[in-house]
Amino acid sequence: MARVALVTCAQLPGLDSDTRLLADRLSAEGVSVFPLVWDDPAADWTVVDLAVVRCCWDYATRRPAFLAWAERVPRLANPANVLVWNTDKHYLLDLAAAGVPVVSTMWVTPNDRWTPPDGGDCVIKPSISLASLDTGRYRVDDAAERALAIAHVDRLRAEGRTAMVQPYLRGIDEDGETSLVFIGGAFSHAVRKEAVLEGPDSGLDRRFLPQGGLTLRRRHPSRAQLDVARRALSAVPGGAARLLYARVDLVPGPDGEPVLMELELTEPQLYFGVVPEAVTRFAAAGSALMGLNY
Repeated sequence: MARVALVTCAQLPGLDSDTRLLADRLSAEGVSVFPLVWDDPAADWTVVDLAVVRCCWDYATRRPAFLAWAERVPRLANPANVLVWNTDKHYLLDLAAAGVPVVSTMWVTPNDRWTPPDGGDCVIKPSISLASLDTGRYRVDDAAERALAIAHVDRLRAEGRTAMVQPYLRGIDEDGETSLVFIGGAFSHAVRKEAVLEGPDSGLDRRFLPQGGLTLRRRHPSRAQLDVARRALSAVPGGAARLLYARVDLVPGPDGEPVLMELELTEPQLYFGVVPEAVTRFAAAGSALMGLNY
């Protein structure tokens, strides 16, 4: 009997609702499936046929320890070197260099000084983060929000973190964000998410809210969205064929064409609750991965 560990964090030892759907499906197919907390010192990863990273939503503040753990796991999906690349949003530079349209980004290191532009809305976030933690939207032509934006960047710099400053793309207010999910290298489904950022960073933690606290609905992606998603996946180090799962988050650019906001290859929600039949595709892809590679 195959043994599959669905990897989670100490704050969520029983998995999230989406991952429990996956666990039920794998169990129904005769797989021995169980949750394991990634930093549990008692866990024996050598007896696991496949460890699937799912709810490791505490890695952002402990990234070196998380990556050291990933390097020690013999059979991990997605692979450890993919997690190394993907857990720092500097990967956007690699994608842009490969010709993938990405959201324009200014990188502000702890040694840099930053002056906001004269007008418009900007988004500030750390380069290592998830679920919109430490992220805010600022109207820099408003004196109060301009001061808050400067304080946000300075706070990240003081913590030794690199800040990302991006223009707020207003097309998201009408069209939302489109998340395209790929399973076993093939497109599975897409979901529309409403705009998340309404104003300056308020400290809201969405990690453990159902579906991230968002309103979701199924969406049929356009040909242009599928093209950008596939171009992004083709630029992943080592190739996309090794990926069990991927989520490509797109928003409308200034000209209305899709641009990539994030490429989620580490611990993304895959929205099985919105598209339940995708659980079967994931289970089949995981079984194929064990049979072919392990």
